[in-house]
Amino acid sequence: MIFWSRFRFSHAGILFFCFFCFNSNRLTAQEKRYTFEKGLMGSPFKLIIYAPDDSIANASANSAFKRIEDLNATLSDYRDDSEINSVSARSGSKKWIPVSEDLFNILYISNDISKKTDGAFDATLGPIVQEWRRATRKGYLPDKKLIKTALAKTGYRKIEFNPDLKSIKLKAKGMRLDIGGLGKGYAADEAVKVLRSYGIKSAMIDAGGKLALMDPPPGEKGWKIVISTGSDSIRTIEYANVGIATSGPTYRYLEYKGKRYSHIVDPKTGVGLQFHLRTTVISPNATEADALATAFSVSGIDEGKKYLKLFPDNKVWLEEMKAGKVSSWNTID
Repeated sequence: MIFWSRFRFSHAGILFFCFFCFNSNRLTAQEKRYTFEKGLMGSPFKLIIYAPDDSIANASANSAFKRIEDLNATLSDYRDDSEINSVSARSGSKKWIPVSEDLFNILYISNDISKKTDGAFDATLGPIVQEWRRATRKGYLPDKKLIKTALAKTGYRKIEFNPDLKSIKLKAKGMRLDIGGLGKGYAADEAVKVLRSYGIKSAMIDAGGKLALMDPPPGEKGWKIVISTGSDSIRTIEYANVGIATSGPTYRYLEYKGKRYSHIVDPKTGVGLQFHLRTTVISPNATEADALATAFSVSGIDEGKKYLKLFPDNKVWLEEMKAGKVSSWNTID
């Protein structure tokens, strides 16, 4: 998800996604349930871990949080000293830029999803995201000239990759990378790797609403996740060893002259979405779920059905409103 404003709370009845974890009532004698929470990447990160003792639980959680903190130092476009901003500053140099394994991997994954969704997801939207951030703070709608100028500096086709050298090339001057659309999902997946290195098998990572689910709690078939539409419609789904993400303008949007513009920007128009209500995606991992929740939000139902064929292991629930009518596409059932 691409973030260009802080949380703004509303009771407008727009769809939202809630996560609840139910305690297992059949814990084994060897495993206890531990919960840890820490503010990271601008969001609360919550770990629910089943471990044999306090020592392993604390050590694994601390190591997972440390891994996420290190990723934030590399990937955050809010930090002047981050690697991603340093790389963006060298855009248009026509030179290969050596990057860390994390930055190379996340950009490579992003570019692959961009290709498969015809640019509905794009990690080069930094220039246009910056315009919307300023507009949101000052309460104006970016004019067409600003949007056109910013869009000229974007485009996933303007990134080149050299896997052998672990280097990238940003072909246009003024490009600015922004991996907010899959950064939390990637961090959650990396936390899973850390927990597994400690022998943890059953855990859930909630990365600000992006979920990475490991094996279910002892005695359970899966983690019970509650999906709420913000009205009376509530569903509980049960999954394990998947990633789950949602995108929607419930809390993050710009309202200008009676129109609401989502925090999710359409890479083709440079304008925040106006018809999207909510997208939920279940994927093999949290990185993919995070990115595809944005991609399907942008594509809409009709195009999304075409793109989903390229992601056969994914499930989608997308709702949008046009002309006062809500349309739904749900493959989670």
